[in-house]
Amino acid sequence: MIDIEQESLFTEVALPRAPAISEAVELLRTSGGVEERGAVFTATEIVHAILDLCEYVPEAELVQKRLLEPSFGGGDFLLPAVERLLASVSSRGETLSSALPELAGCIRAVELHRLTFEETRKKLYALLVGAGLHRTQAYQLLDAWLINDDYLLQEGLGEFDAVVGNPPYVRQERIPNVLLSAYRERFHTFVNRADLYVLFYEKGLLSLSDGGRLGYICANRWVRNQYGGALRSLIGKHFHLEYFVDLERANAFKSSVIAYPAITVVRKSPQTSTVLAVGMRDSADGLTDLVPRLKRGAVDKSTLEAGISRVNVVRSSREPWLLDAPGIVAHLRDLEERFPGLEEAGARVTIGVATGADRVFIAPFDELPVEDSRKLRLAMASDCRNGRVEWGGFGVVNPFMADGSLAPLDDFPRFRTYLEGHESVLRARHVGKKNPTRWYKTIDRVYPDLTTTPKLLIPDIKGDAAITFDPGDYYPHHNLYVVTGTSWDIQALRTLLRSSLALAFVAAYSPRMSGGFMRFQAQYLRRIRCPHWASLSDGNRELLIGAASKEAAECDAAVFEALGIKSPAAKSLKLFAENSRVGGSD
Repeated sequence: MIDIEQESLFTEVALPRAPAISEAVELLRTSGGVEERGAVFTATEIVHAILDLCEYVPEAELVQKRLLEPSFGGGDFLLPAVERLLASVSSRGETLSSALPELAGCIRAVELHRLTFEETRKKLYALLVGAGLHRTQAYQLLDAWLINDDYLLQEGLGEFDAVVGNPPYVRQERIPNVLLSAYRERFHTFVNRADLYVLFYEKGLLSLSDGGRLGYICANRWVRNQYGGALRSLIGKHFHLEYFVDLERANAFKSSVIAYPAITVVRKSPQTSTVLAVGMRDSADGLTDLVPRLKRGAVDKSTLEAGISRVNVVRSSREPWLLDAPGIVAHLRDLEERFPGLEEAGARVTIGVATGADRVFIAPFDELPVEDSRKLRLAMASDCRNGRVEWGGFGVVNPFMADGSLAPLDDFPRFRTYLEGHESVLRARHVGKKNPTRWYKTIDRVYPDLTTTPKLLIPDIKGDAAITFDPGDYYPHHNLYVVTGTSWDIQALRTLLRSSLALAFVAAYSPRMSGGFMRFQAQYLRRIRCPHWASLSDGNRELLIGAASKEAAECDAAVFEALGIKSPAAKSLKLFAENSRVGGSD
């Protein structure tokens, strides 16, 4: 692994390729469709915006610069970049033939998939010949510029003034284990469940020359998520985040994607305290007018109206960057300094049971042919309506005893007969293979006492906080997050989680999904700040408990009073929460 915490940022480590690694690379070269390879093609407006923001423009003497495209795919970035390079040569009054020695060092472009590589090579050949190069000269440039290989394993590429592109969207599950191990040896940012594009960021950043820029169109999850912490730390310590263009509601690609993208431009220069952040809500078309304003760097009434703002949030730590919440960052930071997080203050956040085989473990409660002690009434996301559970009648088989041990099959004959009838399915699960003597366990342990515990159920993906109160009748499904009180009163917690304060924290930290929906996951719920229950006055406790089932305005009033939040902070938090709701005001 390269140690990016040292003073010397980047020293290329020549690691030999074992035969198994070469075989895995060859397999990826020759197999997989577009979706499987994580290829998503970029809209033309986005490409030109990134090239402009990276100062890769014809008037910039591009023959003196080096550009890298680490995963060129169909040539969405590569072909326009070469067109700009050729235009730069022509503007100097030179012929392409005379500039050939200089041109050979200007571009490096890598693509792993062989068929895609060959198809784009043909397009680039046609472009070069059409621009006036002899076909022999065109082939010389193609041989110098293009590399058919795994970019993440490439060595000796040198430094670049611009690294641009659309890194592949590939999850770890699709990468051969031998390559995963090789990546982990090479990359500091490959932590937790990081997607492959994070590694493209690290390698691209570490290959920049002084003053060079990396410009990617990519999923924005790493800006907030835990797995992006190491990458954020790297940028905060050694680089300057120059532009962040939020394209959550724009059509940035030629096909639809679930995770919203953003343009990120990072410069190799000392970090400053601010970054220009842009919210592009509806379309990428406005980038043509927006880019010149960004490059001027001025923030005035017209740029604020266009959605451009300076955000003082980029730190050298691993903390999430709240780049799309400039109006409330100061208020959130103030609350984070004054109050503990939700769990530290006296609540607990968990998730419902994941079974690994829902069609075996979950069925209509009355139809599950097991002993009554071996099944629980199950609350699902579809049951959570208008703040209460409208039970759909499903149950879950519980393979655990109260002490956490597995229920002995011999003690429960109906339970045994039912599970053995599905034994092949249960053993085929990852958890079944990993624990062959415990083949009938669910992925998560079931805690029967949770059924009778008063709790709040929160569906994961929603356009607003859907807080459902269960007085103690149901066990939660795995698509529900669960909040219980350790010292906080459960009804007071209900008021807190229904408030604009809670929604503002979740909306600021959560990535957005298709349609603008937020993720109400544990990691974001735990970000919510509140006082310790014991520190609250009797009056504030009564207000919080009494507002639990009342209108949202009364929840806000009780929470803001308890935390001492006054205008303008209260107004900003309410407005941000309202705008974050799907269907909220704009």
